[in-house]
This record gives sequence, structure tokens and C-alpha cells, in this order.
Amino acid sequence: MTAPHSLRQIFRMILNDAARGLFLVTHSGLAMVGLAAAAAVMALWLKPQWLNATETFVLSWLREQQVLVSWLPENRLDRATAVDLRELPPKQAAVAEWLARKYRVAPEPLAALVVEAQVLSKSSKLPPNLILAVMAVESNFHPYIQSQAGAQGLMQVMTGIHTKRYEAYGGNMAAFDPRTNMRVGVAVLVDAIKLKGGSVDEGLRFYLGGDAVTEDGGYVAKVLSEQARLDQVAAGVKLPVQ
Repeated sequence: MTAPHSLRQIFRMILNDAARGLFLVTHSGLAMVGLAAAAAVMALWLKPQWLNATETFVLSWLREQQVLVSWLPENRLDRATAVDLRELPPKQAAVAEWLARKYRVAPEPLAALVVEAQVLSKSSKLPPNLILAVMAVESNFHPYIQSQAGAQGLMQVMTGIHTKRYEAYGGNMAAFDPRTNMRVGVAVLVDAIKLKGGSVDEGLRFYLGGDAVTEDGGYVAKVLSEQARLDQVAAGVKLPVQ
């Protein structure tokens, strides 16, 4: 056997071994992919909640990439700040319905605010109806209102002063998101009450305008009176809205 012929055989053997190895690796890889896919399908079938979460993630990713936008419109219902009153406990539904009539706003968004007030009450230790009363006096439940001083949203938070509090929610524009404004406003009120030694009256007065406020114009009385009315409504008392 000549040297060139021997080299050709060796080279051919190397190529054959490489091709066989590539086939085995590819075949094994495809098999693993198939097994993984089968396991994933089985898991999603056994856990419907995982399937829903996966669908939501995939659809969100497609929308972010602007894939199939023309026939895959975004469902914004899950972002809607609204709740059917029939989903609320009777006491909360009564409060939401009464506030909706008094302030002439849709009951469903009001119901969502009542629910959020209940959630924030647990973390802040403030009565939920006190939170709602502050919003009633501050904004009449209009989330886009702004004062001449620059207070914004449902709880009339001074966005310029409390910019850092909004950073966790994406920035100052979140002041006009109802739930975010509530969360920031409640946090500000809690700090105000703590600063004033736990006094709700003094905390509300500080919330109104800081230490510069010497005469609140009846603000604290209005808030506490509205809270008392809401407590009555929740207790089943039929109060007029005027």
C-alpha cells in the first residue's frame, strides 16, 4: 500500500467516525427535545393553571415583539381597574354603590377602589373607610385631577415631592394609575400619622399641607365625617347621598 493511499483511508475513517458521532449526538439531542416537549405537554395538561400562565407569557412576548399584531389585539381586561359589585362581600358592595351614586362615578371602578382599600388597610393598619374618605374629600374619586399646587390623582399626592415613592412603580406618570396613587398616598398618610405621634387628626392635617398648615379649613372634620358615613353604610344603614 502506497503512502497516499494509506492517508486517504485514514482520512476516510476519520470522516466516517465524525459523521457517525454527529448523527448520534443529533439523534440523542432530538430525542431529548422530544422527551422534554412531551413532559412539558403532560405537565401543562395536568396543571391547567400552568397552561394559562404559559399562554399569557407567550402572547405577551409576541405582542412585545409586535408579532401578529394585526390579528392578535391586546386584551386589556386584566388591566382594567374595575370589579363587578356582585363579586364583593355585601358590606363592601354597599359602600361602593353608595359612593358611586354620591360622587357620580361608575360603580365598577369604585368597587375596585374599595377592594384595594381593604388590601391596603391590612398592610397600613388604617381603616379602609378612612382611606376611601380621604379620596372622597381630596378628589371626589376622579383619578386624573390635579391641584394648582401640583397634587395629583385620587389621593392628591404631591408627585414632585414624592418622586422616589413612585420609582418602584415606573416613575411619576404612575401617579395617574388609581391603584398606584392609592398605594403611595396611603404610605404618605401612614408616615404623616407616625410623625405626629400616632394621631390620626394631626396626621391628616400634616397630609393636607405639612407643618405649614395651621388652619385646615375643616379638612380633618370632613374626612372623619365621611368615614363615619361609610361605616354606617357598611353596617346596613340607608343613608342619603346628599
